[in-house]
Amino acid sequence: MKFTSKTTIRGLIAAGALLGLSACANPQADQAAYAQTAFIGMPKQFLLTCAGVPTRSATVDNVDYYTYTSERLVTTPGIGPRFGVGFGHYRPWSPWYGWGVGFDDFPETETRDCQATFTLKDGVVQRIVYNSATDGQAARLGQCYRIVENCLAMVPQQPGQPK
Repeated sequence: MKFTSKTTIRGLIAAGALLGLSACANPQADQAAYAQTAFIGMPKQFLLTCAGVPTRSATVDNVDYYTYTSERLVTTPGIGPRFGVGFGHYRPWSPWYGWGVGFDDFPETETRDCQATFTLKDGVVQRIVYNSATDGQAARLGQCYRIVENCLAMVPQQPGQPK
């Protein structure tokens, strides 16, 4: 096989895409999604023991709704184009100017949140619904994981369960 510059560029693009996709993998998000099925049939006492007292609760027609909330701020440094004038790095007293990439003085702050509502009938979990304003499914489910993580530690491991 003859490698050309186009083949090399395509290979680099494909490798970069695979690396990008693997960077998006979030085991906590996988665990939170798994909890939505693994907790079906969980007794009310077990839920209260591992998840604690819900933030809100309501009962309608003998069906209990327990809502747990989780919220945190995530801060990442800003990165973007910069224009600068100053003295050179490699030639200490030579002037330089131009565009470059550097860290911004204004980091980005994002609020991640999750509300997990457990529906219980006859004292047993029937359904779990996650609600969140956080962008991106992995980020949403990753925040929901914080609600269910203590209970997941107490659920027996099943074959094929995400770790």
